[in-house]
Amino acid sequence: MLDVIIKVSSFVFIILVGIAAARSGKFGQGADRLISRIVFNLTLPCAIVRAFQSAELRPELLGLIVVGFLANVIPFFASYVVYRSRPLEERIFQQANVCGLNIGCFALSFVQAFFPAAGVVATCLFDAGNSLMGTGGTWALIRSLVLGTNHDRLSDRLRVFARTLFSSVPFDCYVVLIAMGLAGARLPEQVITLISPIADANAFLSMFMIGLMIRFSVDGRKAVELARLLGWRLACSALLTAAALFVLPFDGIVRQVVIVLAWAPAASTGPLYTLWAGGDEGLAGMANALTVLLGVVIMTALVIVMGV
Repeated sequence: MLDVIIKVSSFVFIILVGIAAARSGKFGQGADRLISRIVFNLTLPCAIVRAFQSAELRPELLGLIVVGFLANVIPFFASYVVYRSRPLEERIFQQANVCGLNIGCFALSFVQAFFPAAGVVATCLFDAGNSLMGTGGTWALIRSLVLGTNHDRLSDRLRVFARTLFSSVPFDCYVVLIAMGLAGARLPEQVITLISPIADANAFLSMFMIGLMIRFSVDGRKAVELARLLGWRLACSALLTAAALFVLPFDGIVRQVVIVLAWAPAASTGPLYTLWAGGDEGLAGMANALTVLLGVVIMTALVIVMGV
């Protein structure tokens, strides 16, 4: 238990360092955006490549891609039905932030610290489905359903969706590595040795980036709206946990990984989509920060309770 607390404390410490760095102003404007580009386009892809190299890809685990996708789609459309008559700004805030899990920049580092290589591969497969929405699908749905751009031709919307999705380096890595794994192909060990220092940097840069992005600013009038969103996310996490325990046909380690992933923080793209749609990005940033705090506490408790 002490080892678990120390490892998690190191994550929290790096996030706090990031918060302090943002407040000090020593990194200037745009440091969070620069580091996010480094993480998404360099350290995270290298971490994904090394993870797939270290464990065998079993075809029966491909169902995790579907699970990751449904974990986003179901909350989005359930929330869309309930909130369809609410004011536009509230609908934007809700739909941009109700789904999406921060796997690559948070949960992946967490799983790497506590689970064997098979658990890391399971995490990457789950994130492949999660990324279908997080790297562009959610924004495409907001544009067409919430902002009322239904006059756009279907072919145009599909083209934008595909271009956004396949311009994501982590998602492209997932596609190539899954295909290679199913074909029984492996990268040369020299390649893994070459990228390992970059992959090792992913955990630190990811936690530091989250700290730089956290903003603690919210109007008291928005408290109810914020509580509703957090309630939605907690309820969806509980349902996914129940599905992992009683429904999903996976072995013990994979079930434990899905349970932990269910409580991952909200995706960092939520505030960005809120900004693009003309919503309250400050409130979205506060919501994102709170899910990080809740994620640290709940995911740590789960690791201890499950005896990982």
